[in-house]
Amino acid sequence: MYDIVYIYYSTRDPMKIRTPSRLHLTLIDLNGSYGRLDGGVGLTLSSPSMVLKGELSENGVSLDFSSKIDDEIKDEAYTKLLNSVNRLSNHFSIKNGFHFTLEEAYPTHSGLGSGTQFVLATGRLVCELLKEDLGIDYCGFDQNKTGDSIDCCSLAEILKRGGTSGIGVFSFDCGGLVLDGGHDLNEKKTFLPSSASSAKLPVLIGRYDFPKEWDIVVAILKGDNTTTGEREVNLFKKYCPVPKGEVEKLSHLILMNLIPFMLEKNVEYFGRVVDQIQDLGFKRVEVDLQGENVKKTMNAMREFGAYGVGMSSFGPTIYGVTYKNTKEVYKAMKEYLDDDDIVFITKAQNHGHILYK
Repeated sequence: MYDIVYIYYSTRDPMKIRTPSRLHLTLIDLNGSYGRLDGGVGLTLSSPSMVLKGELSENGVSLDFSSKIDDEIKDEAYTKLLNSVNRLSNHFSIKNGFHFTLEEAYPTHSGLGSGTQFVLATGRLVCELLKEDLGIDYCGFDQNKTGDSIDCCSLAEILKRGGTSGIGVFSFDCGGLVLDGGHDLNEKKTFLPSSASSAKLPVLIGRYDFPKEWDIVVAILKGDNTTTGEREVNLFKKYCPVPKGEVEKLSHLILMNLIPFMLEKNVEYFGRVVDQIQDLGFKRVEVDLQGENVKKTMNAMREFGAYGVGMSSFGPTIYGVTYKNTKEVYKAMKEYLDDDDIVFITKAQNHGHILYK
């Protein structure tokens, strides 16, 4: 079980939500020979995080930004906000207006899952602000959902998230290290990224607390090698299916090595598995597409002492698992990276979003 941290106030008051970020360790099966596609494993992070404030207004939808929000985030955030509110309004026949303020955010298209967190945060605030009018209650993922309640799975379906990976959705609500089981071929018949898939949210097959003693050193490399939209769709078409043997090995590593070593708090062997994952299946494709700079930086982080180094999603964010040697790895990475690159220390978050006033 996991802890749900919700702090409830009057629904007529402005509300805030703080969502985590996430590392997408890998997609599991982009071969499909065994009757399923996708599947994924990921880790929820306590920082960077996103803070969105919402309140009712007479009409329309507006979005303000704190001075800390970069200009490159603003246009995309507003588009996602409008799309999310429109979908919710159509689903629930909402007539109210809303005003939002994005107080904290982190880079988009960097591999940290900002899009899903922002969309779900918007939906969560709308449901909370109007729960008395709509007659619905938000329930935690592991509770029995009734006709007058909504959970993260229902919210994701309304907002069209999780068509390939459920990692972002489950990180939003559950936290920890999460494992989803992908899609039946009857549900999803071809290889597509979440942005182009209409498949339902995958089933959650495992959720585990990540060791509090371990740290994560994160590096976000500057550059313009983002993978979104039509380019992402074309890459799935070009490189899938991946070799069946690699999917088999990857599945074994996750089930019999990655998760057991984490539960046993064996950071050295856990890290070895993270390293191995980078050379298998679709993750190998993702790493290769980022080029030599990312690969060299990953190797450097290993040499500096990180127990396992991986790239999140399509990158360019890379991460290293550390224990007791965190400051040394962080300092070495700061000296290694350019001034435009970002490096910081964070930890896993073993709970989902927080709602507060």
